[in-house]
Amino acid sequence: MAKSGALNGKMVVLMGGTGFLGNYVAQALLSRGARLRICGRDPQAAFKLKPLANLGQLQFVRMDATDRRSVERCIDGADAVVNLVGSFDGDLYKLMGEAPGWMAEAAKATGASSFVHVSAIAAEPDEDTDNAYAGAKHLGERRVREAFKKSTIIRPSIIFGKDDNFLNMFGELISKLPVLPVFGPEAKLQLVYVDDVAEAIAQALENPGTHGGKTYELGGPEALSMLEVNQRIADAQRRKRTFLPMPDALSATFAALPGTPMGSDQWNLLKQGNVASGDYPGFEKFDIEPKPLGLFLDKWMTRFRKHGRFEPRLSA
Repeated sequence: MAKSGALNGKMVVLMGGTGFLGNYVAQALLSRGARLRICGRDPQAAFKLKPLANLGQLQFVRMDATDRRSVERCIDGADAVVNLVGSFDGDLYKLMGEAPGWMAEAAKATGASSFVHVSAIAAEPDEDTDNAYAGAKHLGERRVREAFKKSTIIRPSIIFGKDDNFLNMFGELISKLPVLPVFGPEAKLQLVYVDDVAEAIAQALENPGTHGGKTYELGGPEALSMLEVNQRIADAQRRKRTFLPMPDALSATFAALPGTPMGSDQWNLLKQGNVASGDYPGFEKFDIEPKPLGLFLDKWMTRFRKHGRFEPRLSA
């Protein structure tokens, strides 16, 4: 355990901390000597963190974010709180709109010194929108700010990492299919590395005097179109692939069908792109230089190549 630092020995609660981003935020905080209480629907999903912690440094609590009493029980006694809860399914306005407000109120009541709310660049200017995901995210930001005025709101673009659901989904498809449709082919994405986002969250918790009451938009160093992302993945796999740009009308129809991997909300968000607006500060305020996708992609796509690391430069 670290022997100094603002978070050393402090109880930090990660709401929804069992997911992809939560794993990296937990590692950033454990290295700072924080004690963690990881709360989620399936706490066992975070048990893989146990070898990284000292005795007594980790707690795991089952939590239902749509149940206010469950939320309050998790936050009781916290020195700092991070809300990482997010979903495209269920009652989004309750899960990502009202629940963050409960969390912020509970953090204020228990005396927490800092609260970080992870939102999304997708947040619309108001919650009265046809896109439930974006509207719920905006409502959540408003509820948090009303309840905990010195909260820090983090809006990341699409987050990538070795074990994400984004690169790995496309990596799997590209490894198996010679011809692939591309939805929103010209949509720009400012993909952001998970470790960089986790570090910004940890710094915001450490220094609420500097970062409290502010909103940050975190995007990667380059904006790539969906078509470019697919082509880069294929190149990293050393495969020739044919990509077919799909018209918006066909993409919208596909997204509206039940059981598809992309729902209507996701399609609408993809169509408008996902890049920082420039209206809010970003990584520069944390002295973080965001890492580009190209720094990792070739290595991560090795497992999708026909012959792994022995693959020649191009494969069918």
